[in-house]
Amino acid sequence: MNTVFPSGNEIARKWYILDAENAVLGRLATKAATLLMGKHKPTYTPFLDTGDHVVVINAKKVKLTGRKEEQKLYRTHSGYPGGLKEVQARKMRSTRPERMLELAIAGMLPKSKLGKHMVKKLKVYSGDRHPHQAQKPEALPAS
Repeated sequence: MNTVFPSGNEIARKWYILDAENAVLGRLATKAATLLMGKHKPTYTPFLDTGDHVVVINAKKVKLTGRKEEQKLYRTHSGYPGGLKEVQARKMRSTRPERMLELAIAGMLPKSKLGKHMVKKLKVYSGDRHPHQAQKPEALPAS
């Protein structure tokens, strides 16, 4: 018995839109990562990108539970001595709210070339407007 794998032209990619307003960050990121990987499809294959495109709107209105607004830190390092930068979640939300969701979703994807390819299908916007109306995205509940 042979196993059938989907090829590049057989993979049908849909567009989904997730509204982050009043959605918990981690739960929304899990839903988006599942859609990007294609785990919701019967043709899911771990070593192929069978996922769909995901548009997330209202990123600035996403909720953090507990005291994460004050305690959660986003760290980056330049590679030079003393090059560590730490930003609180509150400041990240005010300056770059899209980045909070992008980091959360990217952390749930494979850490490989395949994962980097999946991240390219993610579009995050801080407001409720997006330029992807022509793709006719299907609205999904965030939770």
